[in-house]
Order: sequence, then C-alpha cells, then structure tokens
Amino acid sequence: MAFRATPGRTPPGPGPRSGIPSASFPSPQPPMAGPGGIEEEDEEEPAEIHLCVLWSSGYLGIAYYDTSDSTIHFMPDAPDHESLKLLQRVLDEINPQSVVTSAKQDEAMTRFLGKLASEEHREPKGPEIILLPSVDFGPEISKQRLLSGNYSFISDSMTATEKILFLSSIIPFDCVLTVRALGGLLKFLSRRRIGVELEDYDVGVPILGFKKFVLTHLVSIDQDTYSVLQIFKSESHPSVYKVASGLKEGLSLFGILNRCRCKWGQKLLRLWFTRPTRELRELNSRLDVIQFFLMPQNLDMAQMLHRLLSHIKNVPTVYSALGLRDACRSLPQSIQLFQDIAQEFSDDLHHIASLIGKVVDFEESLAENRFTVLPNIDPDIDAKKRRLIGLPSFLTEVAQKELENLDSRIPSCSVIYIPLIGFLLSIPRLPFMVEASDFEIEGLDFMFLSEDKLHYRSARTKELDTLLGDLHCEIRDQETLLMYQLQCQVLARASVLTRVLDLASRLDVLLALASAARDYGYSRPHYSPCIHGVRIRNGRHPLMELCARTFVPNSTDCGGDQGRVKVITGPNSSGKSIYLKQVGLITFMALVGSFVPAEEAEIGVIDAIFTRIHSCESISLGLSTFMIDLNQVAKAVNNATEHSLVLIDEFGKGTNSVDGLALLAAVLRHWLALGPSCPHVFVATNFLSLVQLQLLPQGPLVQYLTMETCEDGEDLVFFYQLCQGVASASHASHTAAQAGLPDPLIARGKEVSDLIRSGKPIKATNELLRRNQMENCQALVDTFLKLDLEDPTLDLDIFISQEVLPAAPTIL
Repeated sequence: MAFRATPGRTPPGPGPRSGIPSASFPSPQPPMAGPGGIEEEDEEEPAEIHLCVLWSSGYLGIAYYDTSDSTIHFMPDAPDHESLKLLQRVLDEINPQSVVTSAKQDEAMTRFLGKLASEEHREPKGPEIILLPSVDFGPEISKQRLLSGNYSFISDSMTATEKILFLSSIIPFDCVLTVRALGGLLKFLSRRRIGVELEDYDVGVPILGFKKFVLTHLVSIDQDTYSVLQIFKSESHPSVYKVASGLKEGLSLFGILNRCRCKWGQKLLRLWFTRPTRELRELNSRLDVIQFFLMPQNLDMAQMLHRLLSHIKNVPTVYSALGLRDACRSLPQSIQLFQDIAQEFSDDLHHIASLIGKVVDFEESLAENRFTVLPNIDPDIDAKKRRLIGLPSFLTEVAQKELENLDSRIPSCSVIYIPLIGFLLSIPRLPFMVEASDFEIEGLDFMFLSEDKLHYRSARTKELDTLLGDLHCEIRDQETLLMYQLQCQVLARASVLTRVLDLASRLDVLLALASAARDYGYSRPHYSPCIHGVRIRNGRHPLMELCARTFVPNSTDCGGDQGRVKVITGPNSSGKSIYLKQVGLITFMALVGSFVPAEEAEIGVIDAIFTRIHSCESISLGLSTFMIDLNQVAKAVNNATEHSLVLIDEFGKGTNSVDGLALLAAVLRHWLALGPSCPHVFVATNFLSLVQLQLLPQGPLVQYLTMETCEDGEDLVFFYQLCQGVASASHASHTAAQAGLPDPLIARGKEVSDLIRSGKPIKATNELLRRNQMENCQALVDTFLKLDLEDPTLDLDIFISQEVLPAAPTIL
C-alpha cells in the first residue's frame, strides 16, 4: 500500500478540492481468509478425489481423499472377485483424479490397472495411475503413520494413549488392507501436497475427518442412464463471463428438485442423486421429514427454516445454526433429524459465535478485503492503526517542507510509502530532465523513475523510515497472528461445525424436496422387500408434465403374475419412450427418498437401473451408433439380476432390419430363459414381426402392451394410454403426413408397404412416365408443323438436338 501527499505551488489540475494537497491510496492487497474464510468466492475450485486401493487374497482395501471437505473416506475390507467388479463400481461412483497403489501387485490387479492406464488419453479421461514402493504400504508403518498424523479435529490436550483410543473408535485397525490403503494414501498426500502445494513445508495437508464409505445398499446406475433419463443435464452457460466456469444445469430432474438454499445442501442433494440406496430405514427417515413439512399447518415453519438455511455459509453459519436448533426443539422429536439438530447443536456454537463476533470486524474486513480485528482487542494494533490514520496529513506536512527546499522550477512533490522499500520523495519529471545525469538533485539520493515520476530518498524520508518503520505490514502481521489464534480455537471445536453442516445440509435437501412435492403434486412411495419390481398407479413423467399442456398418466405393474418382460408396441409419437423414462424416473426418485409423481407407488427390491434409450454419439469414441447401442445392451445382459430394472427403446433399428430383429429377440429370449431370475424388462419396439412371427416363447413372463390409438377417417388419434394388446400397424404414413411429406409420396409408400406385407410383387408406376412422353411428343409435332421446310438455312439435326426434351425419370 502507498500513502501519497502532494502539495503544489500552483493548482496541478482538478482534484478533490482545488489547490488543497490530497492523499491517495491504491487498491488493497489480495484478501486474507479469516476463520472459515470470510471472503466467499462465487466460483469454487473443482473438487478432486484421490483414491488408494490394495487387493490381496480376494479382498479389497479402499481409501480416498476428497478435497471438497478435506475428509478421508475408507471402506472396510470387502470381498471382490478377480474381475474386480466392486472396485470398478467404486471408480464409477467417485470418479477419482488419481488411483494410488503398490508397485507390487498380482496379475489380476496388474491387468485392471493396465486397462485404466489405457483410458488416460481418451475422452473422458481415465484416472492417473500412481505406483508407490510396496514398503510405503507396510502394515506397521501404515498404522504408525495413521496414529502420528496431525489432525485438527483431535485436541492437543489428548495424550498419546487417548489419541490411539479415539482413532481406534473411528478406523478399523483390524482391517489390514484398509489400514495399509490409508497409510499409502497419507504417504501420497504428503508427497504430492494436495491442497497445500504453495504453502511452506511445515504446513500439512488438511484432514478434517475420517468417514466410512459403504456400497452395500447402493443402487447401480451408469452415466448413460443418468443422461438419457435427464437426471442430470449440463448445458453451456449463456453468459460469456461464465465460459471459464463451464456448464450450467439444464432441464433435468436435479434442476427441478434443487431448491436448496445453501451450497452444502446442493452438494448433498447431488450426492444422494449419485448414490441411490436400498436402505429402507434411511429412505423412510427422509420421507418422514418431507411428509411433515407437507402438512398445511407446518408450511410457515418450513418457510422460516428455509430462510435460516440461506445464511448457512461460512462464518454466519453459527448464528443461523442456533436459530435452526431453537426451531427444531419445538418440532416433534419423534423425527430423528429434528432430534439430532436439537441435541447436537451444542452450546459450543454459542462459544464459537461469541468468540468470532468479539474478534472479527466484519464491515472493515469486507471494505479492506482482508481479515481485520475489532478495536480494543490488541492495544498495540490499536496504537499503530491510530498512527496510520493520521499518517496522510502528516506526510502532507513533510512534503510541504521538502518542497520549500527544492528548485523553484519543481511545481509540486509528494511523500509516498511503499512496503518493504520505505518512504520516498516523489517529484514530476520536468522537460529538461532528459538524461540520467539530469535526475541528480543536491541533497537527494535518486532511487528510480516510474510513470514520469522521479523517486528520491531525503534526510526526512530516512528519518521517517526510522521513526515509523513498516507500519502497515506490522499491523497485518499482528492481525494474521490473531487470525491464526482464532482459527485454532474454532478448529478445536471443528467436529461441532462439521456436524452442524451435515445436519443443516440434510434439512436443506429435505425442505427442497418437500417444496417440489407440494408444487408438483407428488405422493409418498412405499417400499416392500416382499415384492419384486415396481407398482405404480397413474404415474407421470416429472419433466414432460411441466412441458405439455395436458399429460395422460399411466400405471405400471411388473413382477409376479404380471410378467417380468413388457413388450410395448405402438405408432411413433404415441408415447412409448416417455412411458419408459417415466418408469425409470419414478423408480429413481423413490430410491433417493423423494416423493414421486404418481397417485401411488410401491417399490420392491431394485439393485440397478440399465437403459438403452438414446445413443450418445461421439467422434472421440470411434464407435458407430449401433456399436454404442450394443455396448449399452451388453452392459445390461452381463450385469442385470432378478432385482434389476432394464429399459430398452427401439434396440436393433441401427442395422439391417432382419439382423436388428434377430438381436432383439435373442436378448429377450436370453433373459426369459432365466425364468424367475429374469430382470424386470420394459421394451418399446416397432418390430411388429417380433409378435407376428412369435419369436418369443409364450408364458406368464411376457406381457404385450400397446399405446391406444383410434383412426378417425384419414386421421390417427393418439390417446397416450397404455393398454393390453399389440399394435396392428406402425401407422408410419400418418407420422409422415404430420411431418409434411407430399401426399403422392405417402400414398406410394403405403402401397409398397401393403404389397410387401401381402407378399405380392412390386411394380413400377409408369403412368407418369407415359404422360410425360406424350406431352413431349405433342410439343415436338406442334413445333415441327410450324417449320418452313423450304428455308435453305434449316438444319433438322440441330433442330432435333435443341427441341427434343429428355425422358422423365422412372418412378418406383
């Protein structure tokens, strides 16, 4: 920061007050974060996940570090086959930036890592593979690394024995592979210095907690399914100023349900969406809270809590959290979330709130864009600030005295202060000052030239250096020390703040889901481990019903006596694809603990959702559209179980119709051959031959459905209602007419289609050709009769070449 005082013999130009010396201050230095970070950036750095994995004797040990919350997650030793499907599932869910493992691995792990390494140069890129020496994963050294770690959530007052007991209650030290994975991860974090790359080496990687990572009750959903069901949908941001930040959420299920008021709630909602669960106790606890806030008498309470949650940021968190606690104490304690908030938002919050409020000067911190403390906290800081406040006027007086001793040709001067350099006398560069030798002034030491200003040291500025020193930097240093002390006291109660954010974000998500359920007319789903599949009465597509003027609901009943394979036929645009997506979305919403767009919904045991609805084409993949379709179906065939939901739309149309039909029939027969172990399959197709040729075995596992239509003369009326039966025709001609194709083309297409269906030969249409030929001949005769054959200049060869028109093309 520079202080400037500029007196002048004549007014140097317009200023704050003409003819009066002024003091100017340049822009403040970059902000310094206060406790928890006072300055909250609009755009956050993307979170990174670094995973460490070990596999031995059929068991897997996994631990990963998440930079978004500086937390280490671990999964206790879990059995995994040599194909490492569990590991692949973990990678699909957490999408790590790097995978750390031992350089000494068996063949199965080596093959798996080789496959991952081959994906590093693809789009999207695979994780970076990092191999550490096997000695870094030793059981004892890993255990010691864990016990000797410097964790902010552990009080310094704990003895070594107490620290071991505390960590033993969190980390399963009896899981050898997990402990080795944790030890290797800590080694990698300290070597790579994740999050503290630019800090001094005595600053360690922040670790704010250990959390258990469980996969047992999660529902498997791949990225294709998230895309085609529009659970998430990213679009380019319309603002040119947001190009660097990437994408925004488009019309998607997440977009219409995300009514969270704080960023922590938004992150948790996205986490729930990426980890749908089969844990009925957890799902019902979420639904209980939503149902409570949907009661009319609780609407005011919901709105009040939502307002408080909008202030859950960094420092203000503690104040808003106290309001949340007081409000939840008045709510029914039979609901676990309200009980947790009422009990676990302890009096430590009062201490943190009062401590921060007594130390931090929020207004001045925002104005200075850095951490500042209130008056009467440190007398030394207060004294230096008083001297700093009077410094501009003092410098003005010094500059006036310096000007009196300068050459009369110098119109003005100023005294400025530059950190780490000190006080300098600044004068304007005059026209006669051309060479460096012209800069010399008796009694002054020339320092440098900047922006036509010459800077000197004088006896008075040297005296100021001795008298005042680096005043501004000293204030900042002392305030930084106070900030560090405040941070230490807050971090001593970090577990309370972490729990506050966890419970507040959970409340935020459930209030958001309740708000959406109220506005869109959703109902509570029910879970039954006794049924297989899903039963939905009058279900609706949650996105399509917002876009269409009217929406016709449809019911779903799969599993048991109703059949596990539903073959749905019907004309194009009759609603088959919408129905498939509707079944998938309602099931998904129930598995994240949300109310659903249906009158009733009963969800059985569902372990995965697979789809083949839309081909995600990409040049970078180097695959044809049909090959991508095959990959999606192959994923379902290889992984679907009797508890999986499979949605297939128009599979086989990307190749020869006979081959496509054969592949579709083969896939369905493969599943039907499994009998009661067949997954719940919904297939929408225009291959009517699948039914007409009886390519599927008859039995209770197969049910044929169609979208109801009615022919009104030449028009086809869509009812968008699902009913029993099979479509009699594809009605492609009606769809073509809606697309605007000419009537003759549609009539000819329908004629050829009827001939193919009846097995009759197809003959070319020659009437148009004959008519064109007769018209051409008549025109030629009329022109010939008008010729003067006695004209000696007439050349019949040229006449014929110019006048005879080409024949019309043959039409099929």
